[in-house]
Amino acid sequence: MLFPVSGVEVNPLLPPLVALVVSAFTSMGGVSGAFLLLPFQVSVLNFTSPAVSPTNLVFNIVAIPSGVYRYIREGRMNWPMTWVVILGTLPGLWAGALIRVNWMLDPDRFKLFVGCVLLYIGLRLVYEQTPWAKRRKARIMEFEARVLERLRQIMKQAGQSNRKVLPPAARVKTLSWSLTKVEYEFLGETFSFNVIALFVLSLVVGLIGGTYGIGGGAIIAPFVVSIFGLPVHTVAGAALMGTFITSVVGVAIYYFLAPFYPDLGVAPDLALGALFGLGGFCGMYLGARLQRFIPAPVIRTGLGLIISGLALRYILGFFL
Repeated sequence: MLFPVSGVEVNPLLPPLVALVVSAFTSMGGVSGAFLLLPFQVSVLNFTSPAVSPTNLVFNIVAIPSGVYRYIREGRMNWPMTWVVILGTLPGLWAGALIRVNWMLDPDRFKLFVGCVLLYIGLRLVYEQTPWAKRRKARIMEFEARVLERLRQIMKQAGQSNRKVLPPAARVKTLSWSLTKVEYEFLGETFSFNVIALFVLSLVVGLIGGTYGIGGGAIIAPFVVSIFGLPVHTVAGAALMGTFITSVVGVAIYYFLAPFYPDLGVAPDLALGALFGLGGFCGMYLGARLQRFIPAPVIRTGLGLIISGLALRYILGFFL
């Protein structure tokens, strides 16, 4: 089947099948598969025009809504954090899109950039399984264990055996907010974060995401948990919603830029992106079901080594 927007000719069953396998594997490690699907499009499908970046963002638009809906329904969406992430990411998306269509047209240069992003993600996954990282994360893991125990107690007291609708004490409640600080309550404890610091982090992630074609949740969430000291239960929903909204806006930005670069192929291939998204939707569900059968260190270490190997191939290929 020929996809006229991107010029890719491929069996229509291959994109969703690849996305299913990739997402099932990566979701077990707690990260999206979007960052690995772009190298597949570039290296296997030979989709190297700027349009590959927004096409990759379409994957998030199709695959993420089910997760966002669940966080909103459970009352675990941290709205102040969500809006700071979105407002910080949007200017970065614009800058990233302009960099992509002006300075990243050479496929080899773009592969070098992709390799650097992948190397960071891969090495971080590998490092997290080392004794040094585990000692450093011991306090965070102990904190998360207390959060889970407290959540189980509240659920038991409320007489609920599932989490379809969480009791009020288990929901995220905003206490105060300003241009510099946000405070919220979760499980009877008060947490806070610096608005300016999160805004700057989101701005940088938005620039990377706009150039690469990823939402950035896989980068933002670990930083917020480890540096800001916030429970992942109150961060994951905001990161996911931020990734979804910025992906929608990112696709719109590339559509807006398309008339100004008529000869480059800037507009996303919605049909191809949707096929990847459908596979990712199913793959994330499958990964969540299979996760309990495979030890987490094995998943994250294996994933980190594969990503790092792919990154080094792109980086060394640029210089050799």
